[in-house]
Amino acid sequence: MEAGVRTLLVWCPDWPVVAAEIADGVPADAPVVVMAANRVLACSEGARREGIRRGIRRREAQSLCPRVIVVEHDPGRDARAFEPVVAAIEDVVAGIEVIRPGACAVAARGPARYFGGEEAAAERIVEQVAQTCAVECQVGIADGVFAAGIAARTGIVVGAGDARGFLSSVPISALEKPDLTDLLKRLGVETLGQFAALPASDVLTRFGFEGALAHRLASGSDHRPLAVRQPPLDLAVEETYDDALDRVDVAAFAGRALAEQLHERLAAHGLACTRLGIEAVTGDGQELYRVWRHDGMLTAAAIAERVRWQLDGWLTGARRGAMSGPTAGLVRLRLVPDGVMVHVGLQPGLWGETGAERERAHRAFSRVQGLLGPDSVVTMVLGGGRSADDQVRLVPWGDEREPARPAAEHREPIPGVVTEPLLGKLASVTHLRPIHVLSKSENSEMFEKGRGVASKGEGESGAREAGEREAGAREAGEREAGTREAGKKGAGNGRGRVKRGREGAPSWPGRFPRPSPAIVLPEPLPAVVRDAAGRIVGVSARLELTGEPATLAIERGQAVAITGWAGPWPADERWWAPEEARRRARFQMTTEDGRALMVSLAQGRWLVEAIYD
Repeated sequence: MEAGVRTLLVWCPDWPVVAAEIADGVPADAPVVVMAANRVLACSEGARREGIRRGIRRREAQSLCPRVIVVEHDPGRDARAFEPVVAAIEDVVAGIEVIRPGACAVAARGPARYFGGEEAAAERIVEQVAQTCAVECQVGIADGVFAAGIAARTGIVVGAGDARGFLSSVPISALEKPDLTDLLKRLGVETLGQFAALPASDVLTRFGFEGALAHRLASGSDHRPLAVRQPPLDLAVEETYDDALDRVDVAAFAGRALAEQLHERLAAHGLACTRLGIEAVTGDGQELYRVWRHDGMLTAAAIAERVRWQLDGWLTGARRGAMSGPTAGLVRLRLVPDGVMVHVGLQPGLWGETGAERERAHRAFSRVQGLLGPDSVVTMVLGGGRSADDQVRLVPWGDEREPARPAAEHREPIPGVVTEPLLGKLASVTHLRPIHVLSKSENSEMFEKGRGVASKGEGESGAREAGEREAGAREAGEREAGTREAGKKGAGNGRGRVKRGREGAPSWPGRFPRPSPAIVLPEPLPAVVRDAAGRIVGVSARLELTGEPATLAIERGQAVAITGWAGPWPADERWWAPEEARRRARFQMTTEDGRALMVSLAQGRWLVEAIYD
């Protein structure tokens, strides 16, 4: 089995007790126990001398030592107290991974080569922590994090390749998996060596993934590489000047060079900042500091401009005798970026950054509206609706962009079930069509390809079509009558109200699921959907299809095979107003020629309403 990487692990004994001493002033030389879930999580050396051990209950610990100090466990306190220890170790070695508060690990190869050996590196780290933080720690070195952690308990260095032999005599409880270790003990497995001797396949079959992972650790291997902690980048730039800067033009020139240096350093790391700290030190030791904030990314010119403004304010204030100004010329400048973020995460507006560009665009659009009328420049507002053709409203530029029909968040059609539209799984649609508004004459040209002979048997099924339409109309009438009756009953007891979503917006039940189509046709195109037997597909009042959709013919064009479909999604709108009522079933369909369409069936007629990219 593959051995783990040589790892140096730093372990601070009884860290919860030490953290309580650092944060709360608890005397660590007295009997102290840290409790978690009414059991002892950690105890001091004085408590151990009284017979207290980890895992016993509070009452038992207090019976062994009535004067014991009980402290409740606080993981946040442990982490905060351990941070200075990690920072002290980072001053000596790099690439630290914090295992838990009180233990951290680092790859041993680098420190060993730098300090002249693994033992020398361990001694240097122990000395650094003791001098910097006044905390006792022990270091263990072995192949893998788990073996190094066991070695750190006694402060030894395990030779390369000897991790499995070193772990063979360690009790099985060292795995710190109570359920697994209790079961192994009942089966007669007392040590890690006995556990590692079992076949790995049998362990996986009997104990599952957790047992297989524990078996790998007991065999001296690691389940993952070290996830080292990256120290924060030092992005600040500074410059010291032999001649004090007491003139604004000289200071501004020096500040511009420093600003360009800061911008290049941020760009090299793919970062940008939104706040800038400017520090200055005068010839007599006075320190000045200001923070500038910007709405957007600070470019090199913007940084230089703010540095010039601040230096001008400081030096001009000094000449005028202001109390807050510098008392001498500036001998050191330092720029500290604040509010640092990844550059791609700060998305500028359509017209560039906020400010003059947006104002110029607004003036240009207003000029066009003055020449051609208010409706010549419009913006889209997405509102409520159940289909793609009634959710978008065009608003003249400058008017309030409020939807005419508000809507709640677009949720999945079935609560608790995430819809995965068929269109998102297609690999055949590799082309992209430009998104533009089609004129009435262009509707038919959209499907010019393949137009020609109508499907055979279309005339023979005309009578059947009429019969099916008549039956569908009767079913629709019965359903509408039942729905109206239910609505009247619900109005009396308050159950007939419109369902509301977040912040009182209507949820629009029956809304078409995502994704939204790219092109909505101004006038839907007539179509015919048939099953494998050539019969026109219909939808009953119970939303049951009369057949499996097999082919799609658009505007008497040649029938194209349907490769996938989803639906139906019903919409029964304004049933209380017969002249405005619209009842239809909608589908998403893909055809073998690569098209993805939104198709609907209303009053026995199939229509193509929208096109997907």
